[in-house]
Amino acid sequence: MKKIISVLLCITLIALSFSACGGNPLQKPSKVKSTNLMNDITPKIVHKSNNLSDGNSAYNDFAVALFKENQVNGDNVLISPLSVLCALSMTANGANNDTLKEMEKVFGLSTSDMNKYLYSYINGLEQGEKFSLKLANSLWIKNDNNFTVNRDFLQTNANYHDAEIYSVPFDNDTLKDVNTWVKENTDGMIPNIIDKFDDEIIMCLINALAFEAEWAEIYREDQVNKSYFYASNGKTQNVDFMFNEEYMYLSDKDATGFMKYYADEKYAFVAVLPNENIKLEDYISNLTGEKITRFIDSAENTTVWTRMPKFQYEYSADISDILMNMGMPSAFDVDNADFTKMGTYTNKNIYINKVIHKTYISVAEKGTKAGAATAVMMASGSAMFEVKKVYLDKPFMYMIIDCENNVPFFIGTVTDLEG
Repeated sequence: MKKIISVLLCITLIALSFSACGGNPLQKPSKVKSTNLMNDITPKIVHKSNNLSDGNSAYNDFAVALFKENQVNGDNVLISPLSVLCALSMTANGANNDTLKEMEKVFGLSTSDMNKYLYSYINGLEQGEKFSLKLANSLWIKNDNNFTVNRDFLQTNANYHDAEIYSVPFDNDTLKDVNTWVKENTDGMIPNIIDKFDDEIIMCLINALAFEAEWAEIYREDQVNKSYFYASNGKTQNVDFMFNEEYMYLSDKDATGFMKYYADEKYAFVAVLPNENIKLEDYISNLTGEKITRFIDSAENTTVWTRMPKFQYEYSADISDILMNMGMPSAFDVDNADFTKMGTYTNKNIYINKVIHKTYISVAEKGTKAGAATAVMMASGSAMFEVKKVYLDKPFMYMIIDCENNVPFFIGTVTDLEG
């Protein structure tokens, strides 16, 4: 019987903060003790693409598929497709044959095209005095004479993902370093991603994002009042709502919504409220990437009376089955996974064991604060405008988007404010 070895890929996602940034960019980890080996690998120059339309389309399709597969009736859900895609893209650089083909089909782009898209997209993100969206990537490789990592795999991830590379023993000190890296690169919102390293673990790939922004128009104290939210479980919940007039109204035949901008209108919060006769889960079940694009593009400049609850919650899920259902089962198959472009282990194979996704969000008067983390575990086995109204007083969906490309880097639902 074929022997198997493990790889751990830790994909740490997004941190968003409503506090004024004041030029407070994401800092490089200050407490990580492991030695960064990037001195041995110099990233090569990559030319940024100016046309991201095909990539944006593929991205939205992936985002919706991932979001739909995460739905659990009655639960608040929050996923970050951008960071999952970043980490899986790094992982796919080590895949080969059928494993690679399946991953590329899930992406909707070839691995090389996805690398170029993510590089161009991320390096085109806007930064400002009151808003900032930044990413960090790292690869943690076990000191093991039986494990040979392909240099081309490392070079590609350095070129397109600017990955830091660490050689580590995967002991308690490594565990502390990895969790410290995650905590620091999510601005403290995801304090840890890994509880322990199994003996078979030989690699950990991490992507971290941090976003800080305040609303373009912060809610005043007199705009916050108690009102009722009608939860999916049938309960009526008396909670704090934020009231305001917004000016970007969204609609399609199944839902209405509004867009509330963050500072300088480079990023925005998009609220989606299904019509009275449509349940949230039914709206989501019919969602597509194209439908999201059309909904955002429907923006109409008119007065919208809005009512949005303050909310805060955490979300955690093992999304291994979800990714398999989306079309990449071979990567998780103990016998058939092919990650030979990543490296080789003497007499053993490499495959993904599980993928853990963690998120956190808080929406309040000043803006949004959120964080997310995903761990992919590769383990052994053997004019006069009509006034519109959008009151988010029942289960709703929301997105946080990049306004230039209209793609969501967070998608979530609010179904219960007391759960």
